Amino acid sequence: MVQVEADISSGLPSFDMVGYLGAEVREARERVRTALRNSGYLIPPSRITVNLSPADLRKQGNGFDLPIAVALLTASGYVTEEQTRGTLFAGELSLDGSLKGINGVLSLVSCGAENGMRRAVVPVENGREAAIPPGIQAFCCPSLRDVVDFLHNPQGRDPVPGDEELGVLQESVEGEDFADVSGQEMVKRATEVAAAGMHNILYIGPPGSGKTMVARRIPSILPPLTLEESMELTKVYSVAALLPEGQGLLNRRPFRSPHHTISASALAGGGRIPAPGEVSLADKGVLFLDELPEFHRMALEILRQPLEDKRIVISRVHGTYTFPADFQLVCAMNPCRCGWYPDRNRCRCTETDIRRYLGRISKPLLDRIDICVEAPRVEYRDLIRRKKGESSAAIRSRVVRAMEIQKKRYEGEPILFNSQLGGNKVREFCRLDRAGSKLMERVFAQMELSARAHDKILKVARTIADLEESREILPVHLAEAVGYREMDRKYWGGDV
Repeated sequence: MVQVEADISSGLPSFDMVGYLGAEVREARERVRTALRNSGYLIPPSRITVNLSPADLRKQGNGFDLPIAVALLTASGYVTEEQTRGTLFAGELSLDGSLKGINGVLSLVSCGAENGMRRAVVPVENGREAAIPPGIQAFCCPSLRDVVDFLHNPQGRDPVPGDEELGVLQESVEGEDFADVSGQEMVKRATEVAAAGMHNILYIGPPGSGKTMVARRIPSILPPLTLEESMELTKVYSVAALLPEGQGLLNRRPFRSPHHTISASALAGGGRIPAPGEVSLADKGVLFLDELPEFHRMALEILRQPLEDKRIVISRVHGTYTFPADFQLVCAMNPCRCGWYPDRNRCRCTETDIRRYLGRISKPLLDRIDICVEAPRVEYRDLIRRKKGESSAAIRSRVVRAMEIQKKRYEGEPILFNSQLGGNKVREFCRLDRAGSKLMERVFAQMELSARAHDKILKVARTIADLEESREILPVHLAEAVGYREMDRKYWGGDV
């Protein structure tokens, strides 16, 4: 929270602003002075000092215009301190005194509610998102004069209704549907398993095999956003200035698909004033990386830390910024540069070319992908049959049931999904019976698995069991999970 104070005293006319200010905040001096004059408020030609505290926090952005103007109006006697007590002000002023919308209002108002503010005064454009946080009332004002009128008579205006009262979280599954996908039953099954346990997944296959088509439909089988998830996601989009005009809470899980030429900073976030990157814009949704080997190596390595921590920390000279990054990573790639390996009738790549192409993806990043599935070329009979497949709604019902099982199992634990299990938790929640233990022992020896790969197979098997509503992990569940590591071994296990 930033407190704005103003003092008007005798002395040579001046207008000084202090408090570790950024360039945009320093420029507010002329905007505020002109807006006050054009709104009909005369500030005496005196020594004016405006302080923004705490002094060790750098103030940036264009939202300080309104609180500076209100502080000056209070010091001049147009409003009283009692009228402004417990009120958060945020907004940019035009020279004619009208208020313009700003970014990040949801985060600002949430912070105000946590610090005991009773009400918030914001521009009309920001009213919907300002009304979301509980415990604080939001009021919209189109101009500076309207703000003063509101402070004199707050009972004469109703607060903006909250979006949770309007029921915007009632999400539908309209849009792209799995029923439109012809064939590729194994790919769709692997996708269902990945969605049920929020596992990261990699599709490998030739061009035109439907990898992107399947990936784009993943949000349609994920459960609706909860109110807490929607608020977190809306904060990110509000700060990034990507919140749709006139909308409060976002009610759909995001699907972000950046081009492979994206830079590491655009993927992670940053800038002079750090803004959320693609990993944060995909929060609570899907980050889809198509043509995975074509991405810059540095950009891909950026993903390792947020995949583990579910957040990303950006350090700058003026401070450290933390953005959420709780996303499901979905990747797609060709098996070689031409895309047709292992079909040697079409593929003309040498073994060296194939190894070099696959080697663009580092082993540490591959270790963070739970499921690897091959998308074969679509057969002609599947293409012309045009038989409707299972709908997204039907798949989603199974995914939601599996997630409810996980939620109940991990009640009291700091995890929600099977993919988040680690260390001793895998041994606790992914126990195998005697037959399963013998199968896992043979698989571990024959596939020369690492400890990380062993745990990933168990976590995926746990999700498959949840989809079948089985309390125990059966050998059939374990066998399917092992199958999702075969492609990993086929392409990166040593034999090209």
